[in-house]
Amino acid sequence: MIRVLLVDDQPLIRSGFRAILDLEDDIEVVAEAGDGLRGLELAREHLPDIALVDIQMPVVDGIEATRRIAADPALAGVHVVILTNYGLDEYVFDALRAGAAGFLVKDIVPEDFLHAVRVAARGDALLAPSITRKLISRYLTRPLRTGAATGAGELTNREREAVVLVAQGLSNDEIADRMVISPLTAKTHVNRAMTKLRARDRAQLVVFAYESGLVVPGGS
Repeated sequence: MIRVLLVDDQPLIRSGFRAILDLEDDIEVVAEAGDGLRGLELAREHLPDIALVDIQMPVVDGIEATRRIAADPALAGVHVVILTNYGLDEYVFDALRAGAAGFLVKDIVPEDFLHAVRVAARGDALLAPSITRKLISRYLTRPLRTGAATGAGELTNREREAVVLVAQGLSNDEIADRMVISPLTAKTHVNRAMTKLRARDRAQLVVFAYESGLVVPGGS
């Protein structure tokens, strides 16, 4: 059972998402909150698998709520998925830096919404190749983060290659095809890279890949 926490200051949005989720046998909405601070309290109380969090909220906004969830060891199993009204607004990259597993546009069709929840519950990032390319062009053309390049040196060649492919938005199966290895081996490379880089999830691997220079914005 996938346990979901809804955090959005618009009751109509919450009720709409809840109506979709409640129809699924493998998904349960455990709680709802109208601001980020209450969302944090409910996350600690219910320990959901997924927290669907709006960016712009009163009291504590979605980015700060995401940052606090990611920093709390007791909430290590909570995957934050940011909800946004636009495909790419100015806060998305900051949310990924804060520890979000990905983001969804609020006008997403129900089938894609349900698929995204299940993908996030597996620990995969919600970064489709098209969205990743937009993130690259709009948000990742900034100076390298101090220490990021050093972290890249801890990776093996195959792990480094896997991180680059994750940054291009590929799934484990697609990475396996590209690297001519089994999906299990691809997953192992990705997981080892996450461990070495202390990345919470695949979304943070994407951030690392560009901050460290493993992938260059505008490059292939």
